[in-house]
Amino acid sequence: MSETIATLPPIALWQKFYRLTRIPRPSCHERRVREYLTAFGQDLGLETLIDDAGNVLIRKPAVPGYEQRAPLILQGHMDMVPQANADSTHDFAKDPITTRIDGDWVTAERTTLGADNGIGVAAMLAILGANDLQHGPLEVLFTSNEEIGMHGAFGLKPGVLSGKMLINTDMEEEGELCIGCAGGANVNSRLMYREEPVAADWVSYRLCITGLRGGHSGVDIHRGRGNAVALLFRLLKHLQSDFAVRIKSLDAGNLRNAIPREAFCLVAVEPPCAPALTASVKHWQSIFSAELKQTEPQLQIALEAVDLGTDGWIDLSNAQRLVHAICACPSGVIRMSDEIPGLVESSNNLAIVRSAEGEIHIHNLVRSSIDSARDDLCGRLASLFTLAGAETWFDGQYPGWLPDLSASLLEHVRQAYRELFGVEAKISAVHAGLECGILGAAYPGVEMISFGPTIRNPHSPDERVEIKSVARFWDLLVNVLARV
Repeated sequence: MSETIATLPPIALWQKFYRLTRIPRPSCHERRVREYLTAFGQDLGLETLIDDAGNVLIRKPAVPGYEQRAPLILQGHMDMVPQANADSTHDFAKDPITTRIDGDWVTAERTTLGADNGIGVAAMLAILGANDLQHGPLEVLFTSNEEIGMHGAFGLKPGVLSGKMLINTDMEEEGELCIGCAGGANVNSRLMYREEPVAADWVSYRLCITGLRGGHSGVDIHRGRGNAVALLFRLLKHLQSDFAVRIKSLDAGNLRNAIPREAFCLVAVEPPCAPALTASVKHWQSIFSAELKQTEPQLQIALEAVDLGTDGWIDLSNAQRLVHAICACPSGVIRMSDEIPGLVESSNNLAIVRSAEGEIHIHNLVRSSIDSARDDLCGRLASLFTLAGAETWFDGQYPGWLPDLSASLLEHVRQAYRELFGVEAKISAVHAGLECGILGAAYPGVEMISFGPTIRNPHSPDERVEIKSVARFWDLLVNVLARV
């Protein structure tokens, strides 16, 4: 049952995380969690502020003997990714998350858990509420709408924070100290189409690709997982070629920063082609399953007969251009880093393709640790979709965070980890968008580091957090507070 997580050690942290699971907090639906955070700070008698971007800042004075230290910034984001299995009825705007302990892990029932970044936020709340920790002045910043574009970090104005060192709690591998991240940009394309009828005797279907693992489009992009959008259009290309399949609507993928797990399409064929179409879909199921047997053992392709009527079908010319463009769209790792072995430098997540009322919208999320490489890949995608007749524009650009191996904050944290656990922490950078890049641009000169517990499969219903790693994360954070 959910209640059992509140008894895990460290109790103060897990109690706060359990409370967060009771509060719906998907991106853009943060009113209740913001009210909770504000009331939490005010009830403790601490200075509590809300800015125009919806960020919450709580300041806690130093404990006796630490008053002369410079303020230390703790930072995490209050929102979570709302992902659920297709058979789940969970309403992320209203329903609490149902959690459970599964061996050494905490997970949720068919939804995302919200450990990203809920565990970090819970740790920050536990620190605010503790009266037995050693620390200097603290500025504890809870940012808004991180998962859909880091809007809170972008909206934070210069001059609000006075600290010169910042600890971000949004890392997902315990034992790693992150000192750099990728920048990113959204690439949005819109292809207009005409609605045409098909003959009354055509046979129509709902084509479904489900069962993929999905995952974080930065952290997991190199793991070889299937992309439901890419698989759907690869299949559609062959079906168009073999059976002159017509398309009525597309609903593939649903979040820019999640590798698509599911894709749906309404299609139709002439009656004589129906049996062969069914056989072809089964054939491609076997091909995809063989290609992805290690990474996607639950992949399923279904063809469900439905009555879709004769009107409202995407005109053939634009449907064909769309299919060719999506099949040509690069998806996954584009280039590996020359600087850090094993780190992805540049990637693209083919995230969403959706049609409605004469418009097809295509959304890609480009990431790169080199801003010029990010911009080049955005331009290549724009050229591709321009050739297909689509309008393309960019938004949500954010800078990367360049590593600084000489930072004193890094040395403090490395020493703390070594003394606590008897081993060296791994120094790393991530191919994901951390708010550190944006905050660093607004507050140049602030030393930053990111660390956290071990979280697997964030941004998917398989999300889980390792229990023992949460305790180690807490011990490290508390130790660093006393020594920085």
